[in-house]
Amino acid sequence: MTKEADHDTPGTSGDDGWSATRAWVEKTLGGQVESATRLRGGWTSRMLRLTVTGAEGSRPVVLRSFVEPFYLRHAEGLLTREADVLRLLGDTGVPAAQPLGVEATAGQCDHPSLLMSLLPGTVRLDDEHAGRRSRLLARQLVDIHRLDVPDGARPRRYQPWASADHVRVPTATARPRLWDRAVDVIRQEPPPWAGCFLHRDFHPGNVLFTGDGDDLVVSGVVDWVETSWGPADLDVAHCATNLALLHGPRAAAELVDHYLAAGGSLDGDPAAHLYWRLLDALGFAPDAEKVAVPWRELGRHDLLPEVVAARLEDYVADLLVRYGRG
Repeated sequence: MTKEADHDTPGTSGDDGWSATRAWVEKTLGGQVESATRLRGGWTSRMLRLTVTGAEGSRPVVLRSFVEPFYLRHAEGLLTREADVLRLLGDTGVPAAQPLGVEATAGQCDHPSLLMSLLPGTVRLDDEHAGRRSRLLARQLVDIHRLDVPDGARPRRYQPWASADHVRVPTATARPRLWDRAVDVIRQEPPPWAGCFLHRDFHPGNVLFTGDGDDLVVSGVVDWVETSWGPADLDVAHCATNLALLHGPRAAAELVDHYLAAGGSLDGDPAAHLYWRLLDALGFAPDAEKVAVPWRELGRHDLLPEVVAARLEDYVADLLVRYGRG
């Protein structure tokens, strides 16, 4: 479960803001933390890869800690939900981490934290072989949506990440009417939907791959804090938006085709499908810079603010034309 290592690491001795968390990790695993390496690519939490040595030797694990004020306020719900979801996924074929310990209220830690196993693989965001990865992303998403979850184990109902009254339209846009039409679409009531198990934040930055060429496979799906119950269209929409920002609007359309070819089911009403796609895309307005920053950390230095802003606007325009509202 790694998103490439950075060298901005906390120490393994002394009080540097995580000594209580380190002590909790050592108590939980029955070993000593020998090294800690920060993982890049995320923006909601601090992710560390730890090497812990005990009686049975050394093992790598991952520690997620919420340290920013906004996420600290919601940490108990987010981390408890993720730990519960990871336990649920342990009996499925979805490649997810094993939860090893959770301190959602920071009772024994410096910050609310979740300890989990390390998954193999790396995040792949480059343009090369993006088409093959898209097919694998679609198949993995179909598998997630097909999970048979008992009523009592279902996660919370999805929460929208955009609303018509709070969309931030780019101030420098040359196409303000485009944004007005898009906002009008999500001003409507949500279409009726059949629920399924959603990752809710499924995108290339949260999927790990191993191998190359014909041997390329999904080796892990991470970041389950937003897991929800809702329409499959919403998960597909979120992944599609991310692909449009990474590779252009055509990549988003190809993901939808791959999802349907893999046996997935989306709303057959173009107007309803457009609603879900725009509900997600408008959550990235005005410029999608919040996701571009961690992507640049992972090597996509070409994704400058003006590039992702232009791609987001082009993607919104493409959706309106493609689904009859252009």
